[in-house]
Amino acid sequence: MFRRRDSDAPAVLDDTADEAGVTEDEAGSRPGHTAAKGRPTPKRSEAEKRRREPYSAPGDRKAAATQVRGRERSERTRRMEAMRRGEDWALPRKDQGPVRALARDVVDARRGIAENYLYGIVVLILLLFVPALKGTVIVDVIILAVLAVIAGEGWYVSRKVLKLAKERYPGQSTRGVAMYTALRGTQLRKMRMPAPRVQRGQKV
Repeated sequence: MFRRRDSDAPAVLDDTADEAGVTEDEAGSRPGHTAAKGRPTPKRSEAEKRRREPYSAPGDRKAAATQVRGRERSERTRRMEAMRRGEDWALPRKDQGPVRALARDVVDARRGIAENYLYGIVVLILLLFVPALKGTVIVDVIILAVLAVIAGEGWYVSRKVLKLAKERYPGQSTRGVAMYTALRGTQLRKMRMPAPRVQRGQKV
């Protein structure tokens, strides 16, 4: 029933290495022998769970939400600062590209009339309440004159931008650049976004 072990069979290593006369270094150097890890092997589900979770994940849901909000807030702040500086990666798609950057620089380097149209609208509204001007065509003429000036200035600056774009950036698309230039020219300088990066009178 019990078979006697052969004399030439390999010796079996057990926990009592001293009794067998074999050290751990000798056992580890034997081929086919795997040294003990000193810790239990984790289950597959536990290993996958640790791999999916970030190392700095907080322990409760409230702390996790606070961490996410803080990360999103810092990212928004970083993107907003980059957008104010005019960095292309942070700009909206309508503001990206070298041609759009050129249009902004051309508009921001000049002192235009159209950028003050908001003040003109306030003056026109006040004129509507003047009794002597009610029922006259004076206000209508002023409004048409203001619109003509804005349209003429926008056309002039847009043609200048398109000419420079063809010289400096051949092959780049100029679709929508004329309207983009005209609209930026009607904005107050301190309200323009991205913020102006050139000074008035600076050569572009």
